[in-house]
Amino acid sequence: MDFGRTAADYEHHRPGFPEGFFDRLVHDRWIAAGERALDLGTGTGTLALGFAARGLEVTGIDIAPELLDVARRAAAERGLSAHFLEARAEATGQDDADFDLVSAGQCWWWFDTDRTIAEAKRILASGGRLLICDFSYLPLPGNVASRTEDLILQHNPGWPKAGWRGVHPEQVQALDRGDFRHVESFSYVTPVAFTHAGWRGRIRTCNGVGSALSTDQVECFDAELAELLAHEFPGELCVPHRVFATSGIKA
Repeated sequence: MDFGRTAADYEHHRPGFPEGFFDRLVHDRWIAAGERALDLGTGTGTLALGFAARGLEVTGIDIAPELLDVARRAAAERGLSAHFLEARAEATGQDDADFDLVSAGQCWWWFDTDRTIAEAKRILASGGRLLICDFSYLPLPGNVASRTEDLILQHNPGWPKAGWRGVHPEQVQALDRGDFRHVESFSYVTPVAFTHAGWRGRIRTCNGVGSALSTDQVECFDAELAELLAHEFPGELCVPHRVFATSGIKA
């Protein structure tokens, strides 16, 4: 997967975690101003910048330099202080026990779970928190997300993530196996509005499309999606998304 190929669409069309999600993290005391945070697989920095806006000292790492460039621009545009470095989640290059929070947003399944758990425990201070979170559209029967996934499968029949409903018990299990304490999770559904152009851009960032198909294949898919939207879903789109978050504390 080369997510750098989709950097422009990520920048302009991929919705980040909603503000209410960060407000809940603050309310539930999962994050606090002044904490040092490392965001794994930061991408365009949607988690990192949300943390920075709430007073955390944030570093974000990713293996895609194109996405890191987007994150740096976004930080500058918002007047936020955050550092972005090229590194892997399994080998961050950070010092032992140096962070109060290690996070991963919309990326955990791309990592080697056991190695990433071990690395998170190494760089977390005692009592530090590992936070894994996701923000995924819901392909409900007959809705635009479901019909879009039907089209993705026509172009990429081997895509394994169709029908995903955004619930991740495996993340809870991973933290349990890693001997984290006070493992807990929460989930809720919220609507996100898209224009047709915005939804097409969002779907080009999908791991079954923009980072998996050739440029010509993406153009063909995008044209067919535009036609599908015009015929079946005229007007602005309202797509349900699920927020799912799991947290555990290092002993």
